[in-house]
Order: sequence, then C-alpha cells, then structure tokens
Amino acid sequence: MTDSAPVHGTWEPHPAARWEDGFLSGNGHHGALVFGDPNDERVVVTHHTLVRPGGRDPRPPQLAADLPALQDRLLAGDTTAAESFTDGRPLQWVQPFHPAFQIRLRRPPGDCPGYRRDVDFTTGVVRAACTGWTSRLFVSRADDVIVQQVTGPGLTLDVDLDHRLPGAPAGLGVGHGAVLTPEGALLSLRARYPGSDLACTGVTLLAVTGGTTTLTPPGAHVEGARSVLLLTRVHRHTGELDVVEEGRALRDLLTEYDELLDRHAALHRTAYERVTLDLAADPAERALPGSELLKRPRSAALLERLFAAGRYHLLSASGLFPPRLTGLWTGDWNTAWSGAFTNDANLNLQTASAAAAALPEVTEAHANLIRRQLPDWRDNARAVFGTRGAVAPGHTDGESGHSYHFSREYPLHLWTAGADWLLKPLVDHDETHGTRDPRTAAALAEVARFYEDFLTRTDENGHLVVVPSYSPENRPANASWGTLNAAMDLSAARHALSTAAAYHPGPDADRWQALADRLPPHRINDDGALAEWAWPGLEDSYDHRHLSHLYGVWPLDEITPYDTPDLAAAAHRALELRGAENDSAHGHLHHALIAARLRDGDRVAHALGQVLDGDFFHASLMSAHYPKRDVYNADAAHTLPAVLIEMLVQSTPHRLVLLPALPTAYPSGALRGVRTRFGAEIDLTWSPDGATAVIRPGRTHRVELRTSSGTESLHLVAGEDHVLTLRTW
Repeated sequence: MTDSAPVHGTWEPHPAARWEDGFLSGNGHHGALVFGDPNDERVVVTHHTLVRPGGRDPRPPQLAADLPALQDRLLAGDTTAAESFTDGRPLQWVQPFHPAFQIRLRRPPGDCPGYRRDVDFTTGVVRAACTGWTSRLFVSRADDVIVQQVTGPGLTLDVDLDHRLPGAPAGLGVGHGAVLTPEGALLSLRARYPGSDLACTGVTLLAVTGGTTTLTPPGAHVEGARSVLLLTRVHRHTGELDVVEEGRALRDLLTEYDELLDRHAALHRTAYERVTLDLAADPAERALPGSELLKRPRSAALLERLFAAGRYHLLSASGLFPPRLTGLWTGDWNTAWSGAFTNDANLNLQTASAAAAALPEVTEAHANLIRRQLPDWRDNARAVFGTRGAVAPGHTDGESGHSYHFSREYPLHLWTAGADWLLKPLVDHDETHGTRDPRTAAALAEVARFYEDFLTRTDENGHLVVVPSYSPENRPANASWGTLNAAMDLSAARHALSTAAAYHPGPDADRWQALADRLPPHRINDDGALAEWAWPGLEDSYDHRHLSHLYGVWPLDEITPYDTPDLAAAAHRALELRGAENDSAHGHLHHALIAARLRDGDRVAHALGQVLDGDFFHASLMSAHYPKRDVYNADAAHTLPAVLIEMLVQSTPHRLVLLPALPTAYPSGALRGVRTRFGAEIDLTWSPDGATAVIRPGRTHRVELRTSSGTESLHLVAGEDHVLTLRTW
C-alpha cells in the first residue's frame, strides 16, 4: 500500500464547456448537473419522473389466441413464423426522459483567478470556487431538495430558470413566475408538454443574506449580498401546481446550509463509505484532475477513481427508481434510446454491484420499479401468452410496465426471461441479508405460475420446449429472431421455478421444481461452445454485443468451474468466440463479468482495457455508450465497480471464491467492506507476497472456500472474525 489513500472525488481546473462534463449530484429523485462557471453558472435540473408524453399505444399486443398456431409452426421448422406475430403496429419507443430546466446565475464579467471545481463523493457536494466566489451544491437525501449556496463579498447575481436546453420542443407551453419574499424571491417555471394536460413545474426559493433583491422578470436580481441560498424542487403533474404552497414547503426547510448538508450527509456518507478499493496507486497520479487521469488509461489511480465514481453515481441515481440508461441525468431532450430503463441487459448490469458493494439503497430502488409495474407484467402475460403470472417488458419509461416496444427485429414482447433476470438482484439481496422479503416471494410465485401455464410443449425426448423464445437482441445465423429454446430462456425458467420453490415450500414447490427438472439441458455446438439456442440445427451468431446465452454463468450460479466444469469450459469457449460488434460499453463489461466467474483474469483485463483505452469516460467520470465519448450513457460508469469486485471476491450462499480473476496489472491492493451472499463482510488485502482476508460473519454458517491453493471448508460463527492467509499466485 502507498502512504496516500484513494481519492473519493474528482476535480477539474476549468468549468465544464459541455453538459456531458458537468459534475453530478443526485438523491435518486432529483438530479443536478453542474457546469461550475463563475460568470454564468448553469445547473441542469432533472427528476426521475420527467418523461415526455407522446402518441404511443401503451397496451401489450393481444396475441394469446394466436399463440398455439405460432408454436405449431415454429416446432414444425418454420424459422420465420414469429416475424408476423405482432398486432401490426410500428416500433414505438417508451416515453423519453428529459431535463426540466437550468438554473442560471450570471455575474458581471470579470476574471476569477485560482479556479477549481470538484465533487466530493463522500457528501455529494459539487463545488466550484475562485477568488471572491464559491458555489456549493448537493441534492438532499433527507429533504428531497436541490440545495445550492453561492458566497462572496458583495455578490451581484441575476438568477432565473431557463427552459432553453438542447432539443426542447418548440411547442412547450412555458410560464414563468417571480415574486419577492421576506427571504429574497420565489421563482417558478412551468413547461406544459405539447398536446397534453401534463406539465412539469420547477420552483426555486432564493434566501439572500445581505444586499438587496429586485425582480427582473422572469428572474431576480441580487445586489451586494454575502450569500445566496437556493432551494429547488421540480414536479411532473396534471393541471396547475400550487406554486405558493410549494414555496411554503421550501420555506419550511429553510435553515443554514451546513445544517441542511449535515442531514443529507448522514444518509449519503453512510452508504457511500461502506466499501472502498485501494489499488496501491501512485500518489502523484491520485492528485491529478480526472481529465488528466483519463489520459493514463492503465493507471491504477484511474481505476480507483472510476470505482469510487461508479459507486457514487450509482447511489446518487437510485431512489424513486434505479438508474436509467443515463443514470439520473441528461442535458438534452433528445436522449438516446429514450433514456429508458432497458431491461434486457443494461439495468441489471448497472446495478450488478448493489449487493456485494453494500448498496441496499440501489436494490430497494430496483424493487420499487418492479413493484409498481407488477400489475402491468400480469397484463403482458395474459395478453401475449394467455397465461397467469407475470412477464416483464424489455423497455420501460418508469410509468408503464406493459410490453409495447417491439418489432420484427426486436420482438421483445416474446422475451420471457425478463422477470427472472429483474428479480435476481432482489434474491441476491435476500441471501446477503439472510431474509426472504414476502414481496419478492410473491413476485417469484407469479413468475412460476406463468411458466406453469406457458411450458406446455415438449420435444421428442419429453423435455419441455420454450416456444416462442428470444435471445436479446440476437438471432440465429440461419433463422429469425423469434425461435426456440434460447439458452437464457432455459436458464431463467429453471432458476425462476427453483427459486420460487425455495421461497414457497410445500405442494407448490414440488410442482414447480418438477417443472424445472423437465427443461432440456444446454447444448454444446460443433465449435465446442455453449450454444445460444439449445434447439438442434440453430446456428450461432457470434459477433454480437449481448451475451444473454451466458446468463447461467453470470449472474446465475447454474454454470461454474466447480460444479459443472464441462459446461463452464463450453461457456468459456462461447466467450472466446464472441465478438464485440459495435463496441458498446455494456458488451465489454458484461464480457468481463462472465470472464471473472470463469476465472479468466487475462480476459477480464482485456475487456476492461477495451473500455479504459476506448475513451469512454467524460471529465465528469460519467461514461458513454460507444468509444470516443459517443452517446452519454451510464452503463460503463455503473457496471465497472461490479467487475472489479467480481475479479476479487465472489460468493454464493454456500461458497466463497477469493481472487478468482485478478489481472496481473494490479499486484497489490485492498477491497474493504464487500458483502457476501452468505451474510459476511470481508476485508481483502493482497500483494505479490500473499493475501489476507478478514471475514466478519453476520450469521453462523459453513461455506466452501475456493482459492488458487485449492478448496477447504470454513465454519463461520456469527460475530467472530475469521482471518485467512493465502497465496496470491
């Protein structure tokens, strides 16, 4: 270890010129994207509920009556039968996520020497300062409000709320309000969506210390103040928001900045500091601004900072909902892929570290999304498949959980694995905490009931057939997208039925487990690889960004080097053959997660290197979907911590694997506070001379330990630390 410590924040010597480089703060409801310009400070305000209504048809397609005929055709060898299994509507995206407005604070032009902007991950405070001016902002987890304070001698500021952001529709019905108050002023901005009775309204209370405040509609002018404190909230609503009442609510919160910060930090800091990573980086590199560190893509200091930033941004984006494709932030109304929750890969990848990285706040946000949408999942099952139970959609905007985003090339309404995939993090949470949430149990039962009704067809060997079946977002080389026995569908059905049985002992469990046992095994193709489709004759398409067929390796424990070595070898071969297609960040890091489970440290390092070398990260340390910072997207930023944890510590309810896939580039380090699925907390340190793991069990349990030295059994006693010493190479 070095004498210095990893940096829990990042900084820049210049204001952000692009919104993508703005530093971020959030509480899982409100978000703030901060430019840090002392002469024209801009804070873009976002909220998880802000999606633009449009002329979509949100109903799931009513196809159940035609399902038996489709199944007959697919089983008879008609490889394109599913292409016409729709209700004829064109592809329609979910409602797009958008920013609310920007708070603008203009000063008279002038030099501002000694400039620096930074973000403190431990508190969520974004700060910008120079001689004579300081701005500090955070989004309170305690009070659900954006708090900004500007200080300086004799402050002169023009403050207004500005809706003019890139892509804002011309037809917005914009209305401003500005009134003087005893504290200073109350500003409001209403933006009514074109052709809709829905609107979003932001309200900002200015509390001015010293000086004078006058109205300069649509904003306010502050002259000669010592400080200005701004409290901001935004609401999406029908009709008109009562701005006076909202102003009163903000006034009730009004107190000193430090008191507001203390209430927030007590919640945020506690969550953020649970887990830390130290890669023994060069102290000089740790001191660099983020933009300079990004020019050293193989630096241990960069990986430390990206781990810290990833946990910070993931926590900050999670509350009302888990993170969207853009987390909780965007500065543009034209958000790529609607800024949706994309369920067939991205959402679970982004939240992959939640259990191990001790962020139950993230899992609860994920659970919030699922619980709100379960009634819609039931509609999907009835409408498309004519069954009981629940089927999750491939995309959602947070409002509707109906399957209405589908087309010939993306028949996401046929994807039956989604509910198990989305419920898996909730099961991981239960295992980690030694509980079984009755709400998770109820949802698992719904998925099991779906499979009871859906899995009715059998093959010549008496195995059940998943028909129709879909492997997101790929197709066989010799067939269409909707087909039979996708590997992900088989793994998901097996896991969902078995897990539901474990949560519901009794007659239901016996029936569900028996159904799981009738599913076919995975198929190994002529290349020795685990086939993406287990139906004979379907040929693999290797060059694709998704790795859905390796769901059994990660996040499931169905295929492991320890329990199923032959299948693990076939899965490894499938990983070797997989291309990167369009170089999407989620594809590379999904690859790394699977490689870590298969104990391939070199492949983990290569996949990480594709992202680190590919210029995927903005100066904000938020990421992009493609290389060269193309398309703002949170996949890489939020998934990277999970990759680093998986290469160091893996666990199941009955197994602990230490240092399974450590790249040689990181010979020394420490991972502290990581949680296991058998209820223990672990501090792991390693160096070329060896490694030490301190295990702090929360419950008495016997687990199998796997290391490079072999296998042994550990008897862990609740409350008694267990110290392990092992070789690293």
